[in-house]
Amino acid sequence: MARFATTDGMGPPIIPIDHLAFAFEPRRWPFAESRRAEIDAHFAARRARRPQIWNGRVVLASRYQIAGASLTGACFETDFASFLAWRDWDFPDAGAVNCFAMGALHSCDGAFLLGVMGAHTANAGRVYFPAGMLEPEDIVDGSLDLAGNVTREVAEETGLTARDYTAAPGWHAIPAGARLALIKVLDVDAPALDLQRRMREHVAREQTPELADIRIVRGPADFEPAMPAFVTAFLSHALHNGLRPRP
Repeated sequence: MARFATTDGMGPPIIPIDHLAFAFEPRRWPFAESRRAEIDAHFAARRARRPQIWNGRVVLASRYQIAGASLTGACFETDFASFLAWRDWDFPDAGAVNCFAMGALHSCDGAFLLGVMGAHTANAGRVYFPAGMLEPEDIVDGSLDLAGNVTREVAEETGLTARDYTAAPGWHAIPAGARLALIKVLDVDAPALDLQRRMREHVAREQTPELADIRIVRGPADFEPAMPAFVTAFLSHALHNGLRPRP
């Protein structure tokens, strides 16, 4: 797998990572405590529009640092309502980071497959690689199991399991303000159209699917406004600089 970093200054940096470790360090979150009433009201209003969202437990990063190809940091647990308000209010507390892992499904004919988030989700209409919030179950022996999170989320959203793909070594980290996207390339030995069909069949079988549809991206012409900047930045460099159809 080709691995690369942006150097043109035209988008968020894409940093190849060989070593990745987040330690679980439980702590209080002053933002969630001091603005509890506002947070609860905000969540009630959001839930009135999308009743299927629920206030479960999630994990955020409290800090991280990148040195060469090594990324280390710490994380803590909070509730989804506090996270949602913090995100919707443009990240008012600099002491937290929305860190998340994504599985970039890469077909044998050189395309990537992304999902359109369902109308009932908190990110309705957005187009991402399969991903989900980090949860307490992702903390294993005091550290975040990011690879395990990717495996679970890809299976839930697309029906593909670890038997269906080969996880490439390393990660790509994309810092973007209060967000830190961690992308793992998953090589699938099947063409994009076959994968799209399989994934759509999985979505159709689900009672409450996370995804509404599956997109195939072969180049910039397939980019959509609903794709976040960190997604299109990764796709641009992956498609241009290194990830090609495999023999």
